[in-house]
Amino acid sequence: MASDDVWILGISMTRFGKHPDADLIDLAAEATMNAIADAGITMREIGVLAAGNLRGGGGIGQALQKQVGQTGIPVYNVANACATGATAIRVVHMALRAGEADFGLAVGVEKLAGAGLLAGGERAGDSAAWAPQGRFGAVGPLDGRIGTETMPGVFAQIGMEYGHRYGGTSFELFARISEKNHAHSTLNPLASYQRRFTLDEIMNDVMISYPNTRPMCSANCDGAAAAVLVTGAALKTLAPEQRRRAVKISASVLTTDPWEEACQVLPNVNTLTRNAARRAYDTAGVDPEDLDLVELHDCFATAELVHYDNLMLCPEGGAVDFFNSGATWRDGSTPVNVSGGLESKGHPISATGIANIWEVATHLRGEAGDRQIPGARVGLAHVIGLGSACGVHILERAA
Repeated sequence: MASDDVWILGISMTRFGKHPDADLIDLAAEATMNAIADAGITMREIGVLAAGNLRGGGGIGQALQKQVGQTGIPVYNVANACATGATAIRVVHMALRAGEADFGLAVGVEKLAGAGLLAGGERAGDSAAWAPQGRFGAVGPLDGRIGTETMPGVFAQIGMEYGHRYGGTSFELFARISEKNHAHSTLNPLASYQRRFTLDEIMNDVMISYPNTRPMCSANCDGAAAAVLVTGAALKTLAPEQRRRAVKISASVLTTDPWEEACQVLPNVNTLTRNAARRAYDTAGVDPEDLDLVELHDCFATAELVHYDNLMLCPEGGAVDFFNSGATWRDGSTPVNVSGGLESKGHPISATGIANIWEVATHLRGEAGDRQIPGARVGLAHVIGLGSACGVHILERAA
């Protein structure tokens, strides 16, 4: 029987960081078993599995089953850039709403420590001679001519473009965003880095791609996150404590780029994010003003600023004023990245989408400890992967 309501019953993430003695399956299994224990069920109840991984060679879901339990259920192996984890959640959400299972498991895992600067694709060689080759390299390599394919450069361009269009941005402003996130990280025991930086330290650190210095960039690291989802009908049959801790997924949205001339070559993180946010608010029946906290994809400090606008947390063009108001600090009107964000928590690509949901769900359950947002009832988790894919989930506390 199809079910309209889908809830998070259990959710877990490993500590993000360097795990030299654990492979992909070890990390995924740790997150999985903890999520199942958190849900108060066993692997036998799980009816569908979506497993996300980008750099491990495929088949991660089947390999994971061999460690946590093989029950013959359907497995979907998911790869969708940095939106991989959110896509795994979306796959399970759809399966449960379609009535294919009562319980489902979404997992995201990555080994990324030491990966260095990531690029959006294979870099073409540079040459003075024109050598037509490939769909996007038919005239010549793009890098250094009309932009860059390295992630720090792409998001530096995005932040600078926002400042050019609306004004008010500066090197110091972007550094202050990073200062906020690193301050938040000191309260998150699962963050890869838990250190407060002064503004001077951030601004005088190694420049990666102006205006992003090293502390303003997300940390490549290892990690995994997993979530157990349940239909509303099945949730009603469970114990009162399981029902009390369940978190409702009021909206689960995944978008890609609509056609725009420029985005055929250079990525546009704005339009698909704004489209996802609008659909999510409409589906959940909430407004941005209703959000008690937001975990957004701050792969770089410049990205966080533009997503204030894209998620409609402020009027269009008003991201600078919104940040300067103090709204995004944990004691502000709309706390953003209370976890420390990707700049501190870390960014094991395929795990990030579920980890952002974990952070929001933990606050809605009232279990976030020293960083708890008091009385949190509604939260939004956002993630974006270039190519492009955007996932937005709105979560609500059980009544």
